[in-house]
Amino acid sequence: MPSRSKAAAQLARKFFKLSLSDQAVSPERVTGVLDYIEAHRPANPVMVLRAYHRLIALELARSSAVVEHAGPITDTILQSIAAAMTAKYKRPVKAVAKANPALLAGLRVHLADDVYEASASGGSKFSPSPSDDSISLPAQQTAPSE
Repeated sequence: MPSRSKAAAQLARKFFKLSLSDQAVSPERVTGVLDYIEAHRPANPVMVLRAYHRLIALELARSSAVVEHAGPITDTILQSIAAAMTAKYKRPVKAVAKANPALLAGLRVHLADDVYEASASGGSKFSPSPSDDSISLPAQQTAPSE
């Protein structure tokens, strides 16, 4: 007989698998899972919901690349970053822009635990591990200075 926490984690993983559609979290499926949990309360519902929430949050972090930028950034740059990350990780990735005035120039991209940096403060490129191919971040377009 599995322990209560192990049983809650197993049930949360089953609910998590039901929440995916085409390798992505589906809001409709998450709503359906939560409705099911509300209608058919499992043993230790708080443990199940916490474990389920953690799994969903991790998956959402894996599918969203947060692009920190110093200056203006275009939709074309965001789309090219999303395309590069989708190709590298072999799953749908969307790029979300986030202004960061602490960066002097360039970009920093966070995708789950991986960080890619092409900024003045961080150097040219950072690959999460030596065995990975480096992702080239597009050069940011800037206006000529006078």
